[in-house]
Amino acid sequence: MKHMKIAIPLAEGKLAMHFGHSKEFAIFEVDDSEVKNKQCHEPPPHEPGILPKWLSDLGVSVIITGGMGGRALHLFMQNGIKVMTGAASLPPEEIVSQYLSNTLRTGENACEH
Repeated sequence: MKHMKIAIPLAEGKLAMHFGHSKEFAIFEVDDSEVKNKQCHEPPPHEPGILPKWLSDLGVSVIITGGMGGRALHLFMQNGIKVMTGAASLPPEEIVSQYLSNTLRTGENACEH
């Protein structure tokens, strides 16, 4: 696996179930399937369409979340960012480890809109 950045929305230190309302995002920098760096970022104020551009500008290529609305999913796809929904509320390090080892289990998108 080449260089990538993985973003995970956080709530109380674990994956947030609703992407758009997260107050913090953990962004992991990965090279050759190894985490090289983790930074937490506070997102800009929530407005429709702002998070896809913000995360794209940060170089994010994968987002893992519990739930995300259809419009946001579409905007991320337009920006070439892979989105995985239905992840469990676990610590972000555990989620990234599972993703990199192809053991991440996802279920239904936890967002209804």
